[in-house]
Amino acid sequence: MCPPASEGARHRVEQDLPPSRESNAARVEQSRLALRRADLFRQQAFVGGAWVSADEVIRVVNPATGGLLGTVPRLSQPQVIEAVAAAEGARSAWSRRPAAARASVLRRWYELVTTHADDLSRILTAEQGKPLAEARAEITYAASFIEWFAEEARRVYGESIPAPAANRRITVLRQPVGVVAAITPWNFPAAMLTRKLAPALAVGCTVVLKPSELTPFSALALAALAEEAGLPVGTLSVVTGDPAPVGEVLTGDPRIRKFTFTGSTAVGKRLAARCMDTVKRVSLELGGNAPFIVFDDADLEAAVEGALISKFRNTGQTCVCANRILVHEAVREEFARRLVERVATLVTGDGLAGVTDLGPLINAAAMTKVRGHVEDAIGRGARLLWGGHPLDRPGNFHEPTVLTDVTPAARLFREETFGPVAGVVGFFDEAEAIALANDTRAGLAAYLYTKDLSRATLVSEALEYGMVGVNTGLVSTAVAPFGGIKESGLGREGARQGLDDYLDTKMVCTEVGVG
Repeated sequence: MCPPASEGARHRVEQDLPPSRESNAARVEQSRLALRRADLFRQQAFVGGAWVSADEVIRVVNPATGGLLGTVPRLSQPQVIEAVAAAEGARSAWSRRPAAARASVLRRWYELVTTHADDLSRILTAEQGKPLAEARAEITYAASFIEWFAEEARRVYGESIPAPAANRRITVLRQPVGVVAAITPWNFPAAMLTRKLAPALAVGCTVVLKPSELTPFSALALAALAEEAGLPVGTLSVVTGDPAPVGEVLTGDPRIRKFTFTGSTAVGKRLAARCMDTVKRVSLELGGNAPFIVFDDADLEAAVEGALISKFRNTGQTCVCANRILVHEAVREEFARRLVERVATLVTGDGLAGVTDLGPLINAAAMTKVRGHVEDAIGRGARLLWGGHPLDRPGNFHEPTVLTDVTPAARLFREETFGPVAGVVGFFDEAEAIALANDTRAGLAAYLYTKDLSRATLVSEALEYGMVGVNTGLVSTAVAPFGGIKESGLGREGARQGLDDYLDTKMVCTEVGVG
């Protein structure tokens, strides 16, 4: 769930409209939302408990229609610094609240998110493009992190260590790290937010959040509900603006003690390096290049369904989606035939206009990358079995695509495509499958299908990835740790491990009298 670095200019209106026409265009798009609570669609940033504007705005476009959805403030650096100051000012009081009191606020936030899930889903689909059913599933997923960490807030335990001397006592405390800066991506604009905010707030941290400038409205709606739930002033700020100036503050301000980022590997590396000037705690969820391995003894029907879920969810715009489909030569042709049959049934379109399976790509740059991967693979000998072309309609729509005979030299194999392109690669034995799967600097998620329990165990252990799905194409859940190894990131989100990156460990050694 780590998209390439967002470039807001590519997602904005190419030619500025006169103000009156621009306002009318936005009203048309906003009317399609049909929200029960119109106040959840916010076009102001949330700084220190106040909804604020700025001298300049960023235009946000619906990728399914190309229409202007709305604007958000392009905050100045002083305004971002104000958000940091508010978080620092609120930190002490929030961290001193009993865990049960913090949990109660989070629980109320969870209930509000659940109550208004339909509105949140429509906002998400409008700004990000995914089918409405997928958006609804994401809101449920996002809410699950709030619920989980509301419960985990009560279970932050220290320990007592037997001391080497009779007159000493050693205890270990786990305390909130302090002010947290979080940057979240456009591909899961609700779930990636709560997966960071909920554990940070649960343990007593305060947060300054920057959502993607491509999809800010989900974050602002969730912030409005958090405010309604009783989150204290300054505990959470949502800053909108251009990545570079905002990121400069969030990585450089010494009052921020923890930085968490989900996004591209290249951008994550640069941000982490800047955090080292003030030695911040850093957690990163970066790019993937997931192998999806189908052995010759696999249940092909289940494998095809798993590939559909893993590859085409969110139109292929997830960092855990199957990027390379490795299939044993004995079943490769049959697997590809069945996959094409299923892909041919997928409906592509605007999620607010009817039932769809696939939405648009996020912007024109994403379309260019997908086309480039398809053309490069074909140029290197791959066969096109289905799709392969942009759709001739408004919005950033590309056909779901299936290729076979893809070679390891293809860009499709070497890079994360982030689009609806399934490239099938053949292999002959287990050792070759493992070697192909591990031939990447990424290490986020991997998948394998087999009926052999021994093979499933041994291959899972051999795969150099932070998460492995066996006979399933969907591994994400709030109750399990999410994260990668190698260049796919640092730290874990979700599960009880999701608290660790927001806690410091303090040792207290006390000398006592001995009676």
